[in-house]
Amino acid sequence: MSVTVAGIDCGTNSIRLMIVRLHGIINGGVDRDNLEIIVPRIMRVVRLGEGVDVHHEFSKEALERVFAAIDEFSQIISQHKVDAIRFVATSATRDARNRQEFENYIHSKLGIYPDIISGDEEARLSFLGATSVINVSKYQSPFLVVDLGGGSTELVLGGLGKDNCLQVKAEFSMNIGSVRMSERHNLSDAPTQTDIDAAIVDIDKHIEHAARVVPLADVRTIIGVSGTVTTMTAVALGQDVYEQNAVDGVHMPIDNVLEVDERVLRMSRTERDTLTVVHPGRRDVIGAGALVWSRVLEAVRQATAQSGFTVDSYVASEHGLLDGIVLDLARRTEMTRKK
Repeated sequence: MSVTVAGIDCGTNSIRLMIVRLHGIINGGVDRDNLEIIVPRIMRVVRLGEGVDVHHEFSKEALERVFAAIDEFSQIISQHKVDAIRFVATSATRDARNRQEFENYIHSKLGIYPDIISGDEEARLSFLGATSVINVSKYQSPFLVVDLGGGSTELVLGGLGKDNCLQVKAEFSMNIGSVRMSERHNLSDAPTQTDIDAAIVDIDKHIEHAARVVPLADVRTIIGVSGTVTTMTAVALGQDVYEQNAVDGVHMPIDNVLEVDERVLRMSRTERDTLTVVHPGRRDVIGAGALVWSRVLEAVRQATAQSGFTVDSYVASEHGLLDGIVLDLARRTEMTRKK
């Protein structure tokens, strides 16, 4: 007996689809060895959150872009006999006043309404996806999963709990991300030092607030997920063309990526266009994303140094929210069948 599910992650900058088949569950959980990837991750940059931070609504152009992606995804899903679909919408949709048009279009194409999840639920699913491929014996716990999106950034601390299973211990969703910070502080094209300084103050305030909930000093392993993290890791590795296998799971010294983050942040848009490893749809916001990533890494390194254990590297991961969506949906669908 198996179940086939489709998951869609619609963020502020991009939308992703994955279809998987689960061949049984073990002790209420999902073993990735029992998970068959039917349609690997497909990503389209749609910039749904363009202007949402300022206007608090979706633009006509943004909706047209995301609707085209939904049309494409619905065609792909129709080619497979899926038992369940979950469409998850995150930061930009939480903030948009005119989201009903968006929701109705999804329902007309997929037969479901989107789940506009909270930051805490986004954090939980990101942690599930990121740690689903972790060899627990290889890394020190607790883990801090950092999911750096276009509109928000989730910090999720977790470690081994009962039955040697990974469990979330603390999480916080910060209302900062690559698109939001780029628009708010004019970071898309050779930003001035004044704009950079203002962005740093803004970002650091959010991190300080998050650190009251998530004890950064307890972190022993940082796992960075999302396009910003993997892209900046690829730049630090000197890639000209994105090579997923070389990025996924790589250990990157924090100092290495901080230097690259700083350089990319200060580039003009023309200079960023020479970074062929960066998706064209990310080039105007990658500097802002790099700055958020740098400030988070610095905050964790400083907090852990004060505790006597300095975290000076991170693990880049291709597995995050979308993986969590399909893993969670597959588990729940299978368990419902067994009742």
